[in-house]
Order: sequence, then structure tokens, then C-alpha cells
Amino acid sequence: MKVLVVFYSLYGHIRRLAEAIVEGVEEVPGAVAILRRVPETLPEQVLAKLGATASQKAMAHIPICQLQDLTDAAAIIFGAPTRYGNMCGQMRQFLDSTGKIWAEGGLVGKAGSVFTSAATQHGGQESTILSFHTTLLHHGMVIVGLPYTFTGQTIIHEVTGCSPYGASTMSGIKANRMPSKNELAGARYQGRHVARIAAKLIK
Repeated sequence: MKVLVVFYSLYGHIRRLAEAIVEGVEEVPGAVAILRRVPETLPEQVLAKLGATASQKAMAHIPICQLQDLTDAAAIIFGAPTRYGNMCGQMRQFLDSTGKIWAEGGLVGKAGSVFTSAATQHGGQESTILSFHTTLLHHGMVIVGLPYTFTGQTIIHEVTGCSPYGASTMSGIKANRMPSKNELAGARYQGRHVARIAAKLIK
């Protein structure tokens, strides 16, 4: 059973969550995680000005997602950073290329899930995931979140991401905060949870 984890990451925060999700998926017997990234749309000179060249090079070995990867998977977990409370343009452009799959019902009945990051604690993590769900519903996917059985989202002794909608992290305004131990645990839990739900849907 293939579980596709497809993401966009500028500075590496979403990539780190994606790697944790892959770990969680592969803890489920019979599940195989496929890690893919969506194409970058920013010119190299803009990436350089943003200080993202090194992080982009570090992800260069991860294959670009093809539309066939979506239809081949039993479940898809999408990762995208927040841009003003919504998904980033790179992910939006990729999703906008899936019209043929939509017309053919290629994703109907598959488990779909979302994770995200934002610069600040209240920077749109939940609205990004919820607005992302609209696209998944148009594709007929079965939305899977991050249930409260992941008790890490009930803690109050530290600032942390993660919500019932999906795993998340905060990068900080200068993008110098990487996902915490609790946030990575939430991502691994989400990977396991989606894989288990996907297996039940297949049966």
C-alpha cells in the first residue's frame, strides 16, 4: 500500500515534518511511504535573496511529484507552508494541474491529509489546513486529521504546533526555529494514522 507524502518547503521546516510523517507511515505493516516535492516556481535569484538556496539544494535529491504518483497512491498526505492563512503558491499551482485527475475521479475514496507551518503561533496554521481541505473534498477524498489520541496537542507547558486538523510547526519570523520534539511526534502520529485509515478504506 503506497502512501504519498508530497510537500513544498522553502527553508526546510515542512521537509522535516514530511520526513517524520514518512517514519510514521512506515511503522504500519504493509505501508510504503513515497516522498515527493512539488516544483519550485521562484527564480534562483529570488531564492538567493530569501536565503533559501542552501535548503533548496538540500532537497534536490527528492524527486518532483508527477500526477501519476497521485493516482498510484492509496493515500496522500500534503505538506505546505502558510502564506497569509492559505497554502503557498507552489502547492496551489501543482494542485491546479490535477484537473484531468479530477474529471476522471482518480482520487475519489482515497485518504487525504494535510500538514503545515507558519512563522508565528497564530499565523494561519489551522486556516491553511482547513482551506486546503476544500480541494481534497472536490477530489472526493476522505479527509483524515490528527485526532486527540495524539495527546501532545493538549499540552500547555510549551509553545507548540499541531491541531485536530493536522501536524504543524512554527518557523519564527527569521525561519530559525525548526520543528520541536512534540511537533515531530505529531507528524509521525499523523503518518501512522493516515496509513491505518487507508488500509481500512482499501478493505
